Amino acid sequence: MTNRAKQIFTPEFKFGLGGVSLGNEFNKHTDKDAEETLQAAWSVGVRYFDVAPWYGFGLSERRFGHFLHNQKRDDYLLSSKVGKLFKASKDNKHAEIYPLSDSPNDIVFDYTADGVRRSIEDSLQRLGVDSLDVAFVHDISPDFAFFPNGWEEQYDIARKGAFPALSKMRDEGIIRAWGIGVNTPLPIHKVMEDADPDVCLCAQQYSLIDHADAVNDLFPAVRNRNVSLVIGSALNAGFISGSPRYNYGKDNFKIPPAVLEKREKLRAVAARHGVDLRTAALQFSAAPDVAVALVVGARSAQQIQEDYNSLQAKIPAEFWAELKQRGLIEPSASVPGAPA
Repeated sequence: MTNRAKQIFTPEFKFGLGGVSLGNEFNKHTDKDAEETLQAAWSVGVRYFDVAPWYGFGLSERRFGHFLHNQKRDDYLLSSKVGKLFKASKDNKHAEIYPLSDSPNDIVFDYTADGVRRSIEDSLQRLGVDSLDVAFVHDISPDFAFFPNGWEEQYDIARKGAFPALSKMRDEGIIRAWGIGVNTPLPIHKVMEDADPDVCLCAQQYSLIDHADAVNDLFPAVRNRNVSLVIGSALNAGFISGSPRYNYGKDNFKIPPAVLEKREKLRAVAARHGVDLRTAALQFSAAPDVAVALVVGARSAQQIQEDYNSLQAKIPAEFWAELKQRGLIEPSASVPGAPA
């Protein structure tokens, strides 16, 4: 069976820029900041861009589109998400979820077939482009805290509506591939049983800090189904590189002691080998055979340039060997420069 994702994510699209930071998730950034970041990404060779209506309640798509609509459409790969629609309102509640976005919108969750088509149409208008390459059904996962009646109900709506609609849109050539974009593994297992996805966005599940479940359970399952993964949040929302948060959500400042302890152990090994830990984390998350792309977030030109340079750096094999010897990464985890 053909792996559609591997046909789409050719080598020039294996490193992507994600839109969380430029949607003002963590800090407020100006349109000028966003334009400079996107230009820097393009200048170093980034040609894959991943956004979502959720990021800044439309802000991220607008900013990415302002830059991308001036580029030749065939030169880049573009993915966005479906399942969330927006309605402008003077009395909007955006500040309860995305307080830094200055959005005029309220959110409507809609994982029906009609909702998916509307979501893609709305995204294309915000982006100012004529097509998406990949559509990810967004956040139908146990960790998403904003559904009124739990994630299972929304998943069931998507199973009956969004999933078959996206398969039809793929077959019609409206999109090239689809999957789900989630922060936990259970929905990825479920969608492979319930539908025929091509590629899923696997965020915060495969990092130097947390990857055992992915290596031992999720990766074998996606291999068996001939599905591929885009890996996101390799730094756990910046935690590995020093940010005072771990992953996403309103309580992400409450970092588990075991996570802090593991970061210190990783830093100690990196220091002994003269390795930049952020560089190691990015390369580690890009290494698995099931990963067709790595998506990073960046808030500035300097940050995306540093991320790009990290993927070109050489890391001694002895570093990875010590991490495995100390039990800091799984014995069967793929490492850069070694067979998967």
